[in-house]
Amino acid sequence: MGRNKIQIIRIENERNRQATFTKRKNGLIKKAMELSILCDCEIALIVFQENKLYQYGSEGINKVMLRFAETKEIPVEDHSNLDYSTKFDEKVIKQKKKDDRSTLSKRSNTNELTITKKKNSVKKWIKLHQDFTTNKAIYY
Repeated sequence: MGRNKIQIIRIENERNRQATFTKRKNGLIKKAMELSILCDCEIALIVFQENKLYQYGSEGINKVMLRFAETKEIPVEDHSNLDYSTKFDEKVIKQKKKDDRSTLSKRSNTNELTITKKKNSVKKWIKLHQDFTTNKAIYY
């Protein structure tokens, strides 16, 4: 029996929302720990819910946050809830893949033409070289 897909919108029922929060928070912390251990990276996770604070730090939250505060590096990635539909919405992703395949197909056709042209050029150069080495070519 498979799981049903849910819409990612605010859960109106407070009791269901709290149960979902607890389960997903624990899953998020587990994933953060696994990522830190498997990939040897530092992770700081801060969650506020109502007036409660939950935190996880792979090297201790203070150490990771201090490194964050002192860094002069520009973030490689910066995400917010506004990114959800473009990164995880299946309809948007399917359309993007379709567009990428179309672009790839156009590039592939262009590459095939380029390769054919290169092969023809190579054949001409080989013929020219053969003519030159057998003194068949006449140069002015």
